[in-house]
Amino acid sequence: MPEDSEIIEQIVDRYDGDDGMLIPMMQDLQAESGYLPADQLRCLGRHLRLPLSRLYAVATFYSSFRLAPKGAHEVTLCMGTVCYLKGSASISEAITREFQVEPGGTTRDRLFSFQAVNCMGACAVAPVMTVDGKYYNGVSPASALEILYGLTKEHVTADKEEQT
Repeated sequence: MPEDSEIIEQIVDRYDGDDGMLIPMMQDLQAESGYLPADQLRCLGRHLRLPLSRLYAVATFYSSFRLAPKGAHEVTLCMGTVCYLKGSASISEAITREFQVEPGGTTRDRLFSFQAVNCMGACAVAPVMTVDGKYYNGVSPASALEILYGLTKEHVTADKEEQT
């Protein structure tokens, strides 16, 4: 496996060192690592002679970039008006409190990444949460936690099966 600096040199060379191609370079870097590690961003900045603040400005502006590793499962909670009025804020608070993960973050065990979005287009069945693209409608704080604890049980069971 190539070292970070080798990977970054390859990416920079692919775009002839053109700092106008920063976004595609960052996309390639993220494709290599699954996210944008701080040390790799620093190295990319040095190669392009750009301040780290510029790279972070790009990384935080575009929602497709991740500054932390992604969890094994993607959990998305709708915070749109109807979902909010039907309790999505309470669901978010319950998930945050129970799993020590803020929206936009990943749990310490990297079991899941949690994000809150403005609308999922499923207002008729609000509040809505998805896990790996599967919709759960009419969720409550208790049912959301039950769904997420189900992921934990699946993860533990899978780990035990791998060990045998």
